[in-house]
Amino acid sequence: MIIAFLYSQYGKGTDAGNNLIIDEIHDPRSVIPLRMTPLVLLGTLATHLFGGSAGREGTAVQMGASLADQFTTVFRLDSEDRKLILMAGMSAGFGSVFGTPLAGAIFGLEVLSIGRMRYSALLPCFAAAIIADRVCLSWGITHTHYSVAILPAVTALNLLYALIAGVCFGLCAYLFSWSMHKATKIFKNSIPSPLLRAFVGGILVIISATILQTTRYLGLGVPVLVESFALQVPPYDFILKLIFTVVTLSSGFKGGEVTPLFFIGATLGNALSFVLPLHYSLLASMGFVAVFAGAANTPLACTLMALELFGTTPAVFAAIACVASYLFSGHSGIYHAQRLEVRKYAEKN
Repeated sequence: MIIAFLYSQYGKGTDAGNNLIIDEIHDPRSVIPLRMTPLVLLGTLATHLFGGSAGREGTAVQMGASLADQFTTVFRLDSEDRKLILMAGMSAGFGSVFGTPLAGAIFGLEVLSIGRMRYSALLPCFAAAIIADRVCLSWGITHTHYSVAILPAVTALNLLYALIAGVCFGLCAYLFSWSMHKATKIFKNSIPSPLLRAFVGGILVIISATILQTTRYLGLGVPVLVESFALQVPPYDFILKLIFTVVTLSSGFKGGEVTPLFFIGATLGNALSFVLPLHYSLLASMGFVAVFAGAANTPLACTLMALELFGTTPAVFAAIACVASYLFSGHSGIYHAQRLEVRKYAEKN
């Protein structure tokens, strides 16, 4: 309720989060208020501290873009240059928070529109993502490491299994995006007060965790992510994390969807090892990036993330899964401000 109160009192013009930034890049209007940075930082820290199932990329992207946009006034940037600096801010936030600067750079280019990228922003996005990552590392920040235990040969049959897994990841991405939009609409229509919405959402999370007698699906969920690479986890982990995340974010808590999507994808991949003849650690690595690729419509960024996190051979399988997930996740995603420039598949008359 405190988070909702702060946003209702001081967050005017910032509560749209990542969608506000994407809208400003498409149609530049006014500088993003600097107060977005402390509000989303405090809101996310509070969400994690008290058990909300949320991520951190939304916070990093919003901080990066809102801080970068302050230079618009200082240097009197025109609309085109402002678009570039906002994209660079998004890339810096994403690349540094996960320790994946190459994926961060492409994310800032790819997330704006389905089917089209602004190549004029290549240099700003890569420079910002790489420098931001090095700054984080220089402050002693460390990132979680994931290892794939058994790597199969890159054969036609194994790639077919990767394709089948990718279809499952895409359908899961579609389910997550649809659930987020649906739950947000239900909360807003049923409970007009943002404070009461947050209260009800928090109570639902508490009751659910109490019934299940576990904190496994609260917070970022990084320990379970690591576990999904080391051993076979319960096959229902992914759906419970999906439910906890949807309730947390749609009721007004702050954070992001990406780390929960990593959790959902990795545990779903782990579960698929019961039916697909690939090692669970490889399937977990594929799901880690592929569910997010489908939900955010960013297959290239996620393929690069697989390269940075897992190495070359796992990334071959992850690339197949990311593309399949992208194609099977529909034309909508977690960011409603994202524009459809080119359809994912050709329509025949």
